[in-house]
Amino acid sequence: QVQLVEPGGGLVQAGGSLRLSCAAFGRTFSIYAMGWFRQAPGKEREFVAVISWGGGVTRYADSVKGRFTISRDNAKNTAYLQMNSLKPEDTAVYYCARGRSATMRPTDFGSWGQGTQVTVSS
Repeated sequence: QVQLVEPGGGLVQAGGSLRLSCAAFGRTFSIYAMGWFRQAPGKEREFVAVISWGGGVTRYADSVKGRFTISRDNAKNTAYLQMNSLKPEDTAVYYCARGRSATMRPTDFGSWGQGTQVTVSS
């Protein structure tokens, strides 16, 4: 079993920055890919970014490419999502998730955090 905890959400103005973190407790962290997904009200959960277990592979949704950066520190069992140049359309609940490979499909991720709200005001 693994527990994923995501502090770091909040309210920020458009153009601002925010860093989300995802701390893993329980089973081995370093051998799993870590992903970030988000869900806005009335919309389906969508892929944001993913990083492979060793950090050598990263993938991003087109909507966040060039603005968001995913990273991980296996020594701290923590993954991060640095979000810059935030837009009102980035407003959503953000979830971190653990999976066996760096894919973009939510169904490939078996463990999920509780989610953290990110609100970007215009």
